[in-house]
Amino acid sequence: MIYIFIRNNENIFPIEKMCKVLQVGQRIYYQWKSGAILDRKQRAELVKEKITSIYFDSKQRYGSPRMTAELASLGNNISRVSVAKYMSQLGLRSKLSKKFKVTINSKHKYLIVPNVLNREFLVTEPSKVWVSDITYIKVKEGFIYLTTILDFYDRKIIGWSLSNGMSIEETSLSA
Repeated sequence: MIYIFIRNNENIFPIEKMCKVLQVGQRIYYQWKSGAILDRKQRAELVKEKITSIYFDSKQRYGSPRMTAELASLGNNISRVSVAKYMSQLGLRSKLSKKFKVTINSKHKYLIVPNVLNREFLVTEPSKVWVSDITYIKVKEGFIYLTTILDFYDRKIIGWSLSNGMSIEETSLSA
């Protein structure tokens, strides 16, 4: 509205005085008058649309660096800082995925007990079938091992133990 007022009163008052009184920069007024500000806003909206499209096409994984590279490959020369600003305005944040870390050592020298259940998990009597498992828990000093023994009939825990090592005495037998 201020720019329209200045344009309508250009013949009555000097533009410099009106800009000073209304606290508007002369350069910005002249840019608005020539349509440059409108073009800039339109370009920003087009870039925001492209950013939103790329963001959802990439399954919400792209942050500003990858988004900038993708826009550059599409012919849009825009800085990473501008892309980050637009993404922030749009509320778009990349989803971070954690790297998979292997905690199981399948090449161990420990005894491997044969599978006597053969995937027959229906048990008709208590204390007929017990199963055991070990869970690795990361702590400051390394790992501790939680061993649990479960009765398959009623799915209740028969025993458990926490240990620093993986020997049978420390895990299954103590549980």
